[in-house]
Amino acid sequence: MEKNQFLITKVFTVPYFDSLVEKKDVPDSFLKCISRYVKEDDELTYGKAISCIYEYMNSEYRNEYYYKNTIFNQLLIQKHDLYNTAALTELPIANSKADFVMINGKGVVYEIKTDLDNFQRLQSQINDYYKVFSYVNVVVSKRQVERVKEFLKDNKVGVLELTNSGKLICRKRAYCNNDELSYDAMFQVLRKKEFEKILLERFGKLPEVNNFEYYRECLRWMKEINIVALQKKIMRILKQRTILSIDDVFEKRVPNELSFYAYFSKKYRSNYDALDGFLNKKVEV
Repeated sequence: MEKNQFLITKVFTVPYFDSLVEKKDVPDSFLKCISRYVKEDDELTYGKAISCIYEYMNSEYRNEYYYKNTIFNQLLIQKHDLYNTAALTELPIANSKADFVMINGKGVVYEIKTDLDNFQRLQSQINDYYKVFSYVNVVVSKRQVERVKEFLKDNKVGVLELTNSGKLICRKRAYCNNDELSYDAMFQVLRKKEFEKILLERFGKLPEVNNFEYYRECLRWMKEINIVALQKKIMRILKQRTILSIDDVFEKRVPNELSFYAYFSKKYRSNYDALDGFLNKKVEV
């Protein structure tokens, strides 16, 4: 991998874009990316520069951000809708982190394996995801499709291919798997107020024990709820974490290459004008 490709990975993250919008001085790392991947243009704006770097990613360097942004645009925006579907990213589940989760009537995990990744941890990641979610897909490039299909041939995990033309195509359907659901893993996914809400709805009260025993007792109570019914409650709660007021976000003019950023940046949601101003600002190298 070229050294400057590491810069692209550094640039295309939510915190980095937040810092670009907030700071008056553009970091050298971003200017180096522009110098390397964007043709000289006296009228070049930072928004156009980001688009040009993204085009390079599409053809030469499809990193994790590119995959996540494509999943977001093609599956959430085009096939579902932002009013009734929620997305999560880097959600901790047991000993793993789910790259991308989409929740509508059901929760679906999308585990990304770029051409730079290996399958060393894939089975353990899948095992962890099934502790909370019933549907799991692995997203790979054309180069990896046959290999991952062989790897997953005896289980219910789905396979999506990110084609050379940038389209997501189902190569193996994901089927429901409730056999591995885990009370402990579900409990760990929830925040304190979230599991307390579930217990109050079910029992009308909370455990009256000391702080040392409180979490253990809450988990014991939760285990009295049917696990599939509990999963449905948890999906509703996780969905509420990220469902948006679309009027303030995606009815604005968000470039496709920044859809993932705009959705997951809390700073963007309250400061669209700052992002718009930055994208329209001329590049000064």
